[in-house]
Amino acid sequence: MCGIVGYLGSRQAYDILIQGLHRLEYRGYDSAGAALVNAEGSLNVYKAKGKVSNLEQSAAGKDTTGTLGIAHTRWATHGEPNDVNAHPQISQTHSIALVHNGTIENYNVLKKALIQHGYTFESETDTEVLVQLIEYIKLTGGCSLLDAIIEALHQVEGAYAIAVVEENDPDTMIVARKSSPLVIGVGDDETFIASDATPIVGFTDRVVYLRDNEIAVIKRNEPLRIISLENNKPSKIDIQTLKLSVAQLEKGGYDTFMLKEIFEQPATLRDCIRGRIVDDCNRIVLSGVEIHRDRFLNARRIVLVACGTSWHAALIGKRLIQEMCRIPVEVEYASEFRYGNPVLDKQDIVISISQSGETADTLAAIQLAREKGAFVYGICNVVGASIPRNTDSGTYIHVGPEIGVASTKAFTGQVTVLTLLALSIGQLRGTVVPETVHEIASALMEMPKTIEKVLKLDGEIQKLSRTFTYAHNFLYLGRGYNYPTALEGALKLKEISYIHAEGYPAAEMKHGPIALIDHEMPSVIIAPSDSLYDKIINNVQQVKSRGGSVIAIVSKGNRAMAEMADYTLEIPDVPECLTPIVASIPLQLLAYYIAINKGKNVDQPRNLAKSVTVE
Repeated sequence: MCGIVGYLGSRQAYDILIQGLHRLEYRGYDSAGAALVNAEGSLNVYKAKGKVSNLEQSAAGKDTTGTLGIAHTRWATHGEPNDVNAHPQISQTHSIALVHNGTIENYNVLKKALIQHGYTFESETDTEVLVQLIEYIKLTGGCSLLDAIIEALHQVEGAYAIAVVEENDPDTMIVARKSSPLVIGVGDDETFIASDATPIVGFTDRVVYLRDNEIAVIKRNEPLRIISLENNKPSKIDIQTLKLSVAQLEKGGYDTFMLKEIFEQPATLRDCIRGRIVDDCNRIVLSGVEIHRDRFLNARRIVLVACGTSWHAALIGKRLIQEMCRIPVEVEYASEFRYGNPVLDKQDIVISISQSGETADTLAAIQLAREKGAFVYGICNVVGASIPRNTDSGTYIHVGPEIGVASTKAFTGQVTVLTLLALSIGQLRGTVVPETVHEIASALMEMPKTIEKVLKLDGEIQKLSRTFTYAHNFLYLGRGYNYPTALEGALKLKEISYIHAEGYPAAEMKHGPIALIDHEMPSVIIAPSDSLYDKIINNVQQVKSRGGSVIAIVSKGNRAMAEMADYTLEIPDVPECLTPIVASIPLQLLAYYIAINKGKNVDQPRNLAKSVTVE
């Protein structure tokens, strides 16, 4: 979850590191730090609790020279957020500095052994154990830093992406990864490293995605060298072209990344569907399905695995696939799937969904599924991430970088791709009629314009949000396709406003949650004019009869609901399976403005980070 950045070249490293940390701050903002090796070989380390701006203040006026450096922005796992626990962590002789993303699971065993050999520890982190172990091996074995790192990594258990520098060597940086992302940017006589590509954009478009169990040696004026940790043999270096722009990483005139990303959704969905709906909206083409036709034709079952917002998209995907493809579908939290001894075989398809493509639990679920012989299909946003590189096939959602921690455009992109996937498989299997394909595909082609209409509710929702800013609890209700939409709406409110909110299938309200309803408990009810609309009217009446306030998301022109609910937000009519895409937009805006009214940092909510790369 933490963010790593590093630089070796001819420029002063500090400014590049700070810029990179700002771009990576969505990955963690509990503390930040940097280590620089100057021309004389001195190792200078600066750390500060809190955001990157605090690090800048702490380092102001100090020696930040040097053309080699590593830096880190932290999401705390071991030890509270403070200056001591911040990275880089330093070895006992203060000669080696290391930054780390991941979790060393056996750090306690290693720490006890090192203490017996006279080592003392200043921090509570697992990372300090790793850097002390590297130093111990180097000193006692009389070996090079590279050999010490390799031996140390053979002894640790867990996940890591690390970058290491050493005093008196301003020409070398060593990086390695296992189950945590790391990308290397290859410039002209300079090299960049980072947890993802965002800090590299604007410096070079040539990148190498380090694979699991690889270590890279980056030396001044020498070619990049990558070694397999499994056999110590050189690995193939695959340089790819990065397709990101600086403009995609900026707020573009919006106050926050989250608001920008909400309003980007017409454009991002246009990118998501481009080239995938053909023949005048009569055919869906997904290359990941076309290449593996037999797998989908002969599938016995599909299992969707995901976490968080992606899990909500998966619930919608289940209904889409079952209805259009007539295949049994299960949805599992990736974190539970891997520990449930799942029954899988070669006729099963496991679909993993992750915005970042680096979610640790989802990656572990993929590995387990492949071990059991299942065919694994990935749905991901980040090109070159671990999930697309570890699945048999897949589809990118292509919605561009999502910087705001609370997912918005990635959710609508995931639901869009799942819709296309269901239509594509349904066509292949002959389980969806051409009229249905044309209706849904046509509506998807119009979806960017449809969402533009929904976004015109912005002012109305901003005004409405003031009424509910200081509510302590919210209930979100939906049925059918929109039960997961209710879950997602509740999650958005929880994430950024810190108001307790719960999403429920509307029919289940009377099985418990109705006991909570009173005049202080507003309910958001998603009630488009679909096949279950008549059923959900009863829920509105039940809430109103108990003094609760109702905010209803309804289809345009629904006057009957306006007479029952306290507030209504009208959305355009779309095919029933597409209502989650349209209905999620006002829920995103409602959560956003309530959080803004409360003075919360919506882009960096407390205790959260964008990419969950640890268990």
